[in-house]
Amino acid sequence: MIKRSHWLNERGAGVLLHPTSLPSEEGIGVLGPHLEGFIEFLANASIAYWQILPLGPTGYGNSPYQSFSAFAGNPYLIYLGELLELGLLSREDLEPLRSLPQQRVDFGQIYRIKWPILRHAFRRFTESRRAYLPNYPIYEDFKEQHLHWLLPYARFMALKDRFGGKQWTLWPEPFNNYNLSAKQWKAADIDEAVEFHMFTQYLFAGQWMRVRQLARRRGVEIIGDVPIFVAMDSADVWSNRELFELEADGSPKVVAGVPPDYFAEDGQFWGNPLYRWEPMADDNYAWWISRFEHNFALSDIVRIDHFRGFEAYWEIPATATSAKAGRWRDAPGAALFKSLFDAHPEARIIAEDLGDIDDAVRQLRKDFGFPGMAVLQFAFDGDNKNLYLPHNLEADSILYTGTHDNDTTLGWYEQTSSDFQDQVRRYLRVSGEDVSWDFIRAAYRSTSKICIFPIQDVFALDSRARMNLPGSQSGNWEWRMTREQLQQQRESATYLAELAWLYGR
Repeated sequence: MIKRSHWLNERGAGVLLHPTSLPSEEGIGVLGPHLEGFIEFLANASIAYWQILPLGPTGYGNSPYQSFSAFAGNPYLIYLGELLELGLLSREDLEPLRSLPQQRVDFGQIYRIKWPILRHAFRRFTESRRAYLPNYPIYEDFKEQHLHWLLPYARFMALKDRFGGKQWTLWPEPFNNYNLSAKQWKAADIDEAVEFHMFTQYLFAGQWMRVRQLARRRGVEIIGDVPIFVAMDSADVWSNRELFELEADGSPKVVAGVPPDYFAEDGQFWGNPLYRWEPMADDNYAWWISRFEHNFALSDIVRIDHFRGFEAYWEIPATATSAKAGRWRDAPGAALFKSLFDAHPEARIIAEDLGDIDDAVRQLRKDFGFPGMAVLQFAFDGDNKNLYLPHNLEADSILYTGTHDNDTTLGWYEQTSSDFQDQVRRYLRVSGEDVSWDFIRAAYRSTSKICIFPIQDVFALDSRARMNLPGSQSGNWEWRMTREQLQQQRESATYLAELAWLYGR
């Protein structure tokens, strides 16, 4: 096999912030004016990359890594204020949003309030008989272009509404089987609901494309995120049962997870269904290539979450009670990526290669020129040979102060052992009184071509601002930046631009 050279040719810096964490007057970060202010900050700070989490619609647990679709966008991100300006909503329609908290996302309340408002907008769009909205594509053209994933997704969501939000495996026959239920759409009387869910994707896509255009104009590239696995309760599994390891009734035979690691002593039981790689190989991995193509339309660079699963993955019996019951199974990553690059030779991909990584995973990454990841919080364990210490890093890597699964840098430092705190102070030659910025400066100085830090570290926030605690079931994904903090960012821009100049980023 011909090895590909990695695409990292220049040094740069990036910020990790999911759009839901932006300030807004709508109870959740949306694709509106505050996002424009954030991109302006990035440009003024000479920050070249904005990293996000998966953009898909979220369900139980609110995790962007457990989405109802690997292709659809999250309707919660739609900026409703623009729909007011377009005449699809009234000020009275938006009044319920005023009751939502401003410093965190209350997903339960968002679900209760935002969906009815979006349905108001849909009815007014339908009644107006408009062919399109200003600065959006023609509606029918949008549907036709994306029909291969849009129709299954819209039908899935319409049926989920019809059956009280239950997982698709609990729906009555024939609706729990996409192919068999195709004859039942008229009888189900869900055509209007299907059209509504298509309309929400039209709104999301139109607003997101303008975000991309704004980022391009300001010289900021977006790093998207593709989870290797999809959610069991998703349009993807429901409409492509033949591609997943399922029982006859649609329930999973085996599920995904990871063995014991840094984040969880007992491993992690994710519950995602696993792929049937043989039928995927039979059509040259068409589903995967389509998924990557879609994500490259949403972002400039794609980070693959749990990259090691493309070389070998942890298979857990669906009936097991612990991830410890799993075993390693080989995956055809090399064949899949060869097919991808045959179709898209310029694709830029980052491999999330944290955790239990062996030489075979490293070789797969290097063969295809994927830069890997390093996390500065993982560097300080008392071992001067730790691969994440800045002096041991490879240039073709992305160094993070922390990821969405880590504590904030300040939170980590306050809770780590006194020995590790001492190593931080001695290694970085600092007092530890400003450890968040000490880590940011160390990341800028490192040999890694790209360094990325969560926005929480710019504000030197403690554990209360943590985005996600792996293995926990509540309180995750809720953190939001305030308007005041967004304004404070502008004060940091000059200093960050100075760091970029000093260290060639």
